[in-house]
Amino acid sequence: MLTDTQIKNLKPAEKLYKMVDRDGLYVAVTPSGVVSFRLDYRLNGRRETVVLGQYGPDGISLSEARERLIAAKKEIASGKSPAKEKQRALQKTKEAKTFGEFTNLWLNDNRMAESTKAMRKSIVDRDITPIFGRRLLKEITSEDLRAHCEKIKTSRNAPATAVHVREIVSQVFRFAIERGHKVPNPADDVKASAIATFKPKDRALSPDEIKVFFQELDRVPTLPTIRLALRLVLLTMVRKGELLNATWDEVDFVGAKWTIPAVRMKARRAHVVYLSQQAMDIMIALKTCAGGSKFLLPSRYEGDKGMSNNTLNRVITVTVGQAKEKDLLLEDFTVHDLRRTASTLLHEAGFNTDWIEKCLAHEQKGVRAIYNKAEYAEQRKDMLQQWADMVDGWIAGTSVIPVLNRAAA
Repeated sequence: MLTDTQIKNLKPAEKLYKMVDRDGLYVAVTPSGVVSFRLDYRLNGRRETVVLGQYGPDGISLSEARERLIAAKKEIASGKSPAKEKQRALQKTKEAKTFGEFTNLWLNDNRMAESTKAMRKSIVDRDITPIFGRRLLKEITSEDLRAHCEKIKTSRNAPATAVHVREIVSQVFRFAIERGHKVPNPADDVKASAIATFKPKDRALSPDEIKVFFQELDRVPTLPTIRLALRLVLLTMVRKGELLNATWDEVDFVGAKWTIPAVRMKARRAHVVYLSQQAMDIMIALKTCAGGSKFLLPSRYEGDKGMSNNTLNRVITVTVGQAKEKDLLLEDFTVHDLRRTASTLLHEAGFNTDWIEKCLAHEQKGVRAIYNKAEYAEQRKDMLQQWADMVDGWIAGTSVIPVLNRAAA
């Protein structure tokens, strides 16, 4: 099995040569130095080869090639020829003239999560097509792109959207260039960092910060349900939206579990959250406070609606600010960082990655996903109970040592 480092170090030879990866995927290196991912297969008695993509900064990565391999094998299994399907797609690309036409082809060809595709399409429709849609590729310059991104950033105070515009334009040009169109990519001279910079997305709280935050949270004038909600996110590792839109018919008090339906999950697959004793106590408290509302966290003023999307982060900001005024060790974070905190600290404690990923509802991709369908119910129940005990210990100023072999039993 190949690694990125091995592929980067491949040198051209007098003749084309191959390096085998796995599951039929291999790398071909031409005398000119082009490195491409390929798959040989048989269909209806014919031997065919499909080039899945070129390797490199303007091509695809090893992990992307493995994803394309899986998609190609699905086509073969259904009786389709990946090579011929690619030829048809290339023909459509050759017929495309305007940037708008290339953008539509890129959106349809690119494999991405539905939520990501929906977001990118909204940016295309609102911020890209009206400006660049009717232009030819060669008519879009770096100066045009830089000026447009700057306008979005300053006139609307939307730096994140401006960065996404730059990224989409870059990917559409890469898509066209990979298919034989010899045009410069205007995004190469417009760095994302020159448009806007953002705080890193790898924030995770330390055990000391968990202690400071929840102790200070008890001193912030806010609703008790908000305090409970923030602790519940940390204990269950759910996303903010999954909690704010949760309804009581999803909670099984007898079985101590909360089943989030597929329609509300990012991956569109139902997700079972096993509730520790501490999480169950929170659920009982929330049920007591909810009155007749169907929501775990009803709006303060409208019981038939869930809590506002900004409420939890707003309370976090107030709590962190209060801690900083006291010179306590606590840096800025968001609700989502509580999920990352749980993942980070559970990994550091030595728990199995598969159990943690299942708790996060992260669906595995690639070949591993095909073979690993386990839900690890018992292991997750035990791990989440130990996690809740660890959190309680940190908040109280004590230490709880997890028993890893108990969870693996």
